[in-house]
Parts: sequence; structure tokens; C-alpha cells
Amino acid sequence: MSLNNLKSTAERIRQLENERRNLLLEIDELKKMADSKAGALESEVTMLREEVRSLRMILSPGDVEPEPDPTKKKPLRK
Repeated sequence: MSLNNLKSTAERIRQLENERRNLLLEIDELKKMADSKAGALESEVTMLREEVRSLRMILSPGDVEPEPDPTKKKPLRK
């Protein structure tokens, strides 16, 4: 390998390492944004469920059955 080829290869390696570092930082930021968005959506869904329950109670207080909690597991039937 000539000296120019070695310099060129070394420069390519530096550039690729820099790009890799930048991409890893961007991935971390995107993961944080995704977690934040999921948390916000979870809160919104919880509020909407509560609003649905409240409206059902207002519209027909005697007919409302409690909504099952989707986070709880259903008991196994034998």
C-alpha cells in the first residue's frame, strides 16, 4: 500500500467513526423522544378512559358497569 492509500484509508476511518458517533447520539435522542411520546399518550389514554366513564355515569348512572382495567390480567377459567 502506498502512503497516499494509507492516509486516505485513515481519513475514511476517522470520518466513519465520527459519523457512527453522531448516529449513536441521534439514536439515543430518538429513543428518548419515543419514550416521552409513549408516556404522554399513556396519560392521554388514561384521561380519555376516565372521561368515558364519567360521561357514561352521567348519561345512565344505573346501567354503568365498571370498565375492566386493561393493565390487569384476566383470571384463567377452568
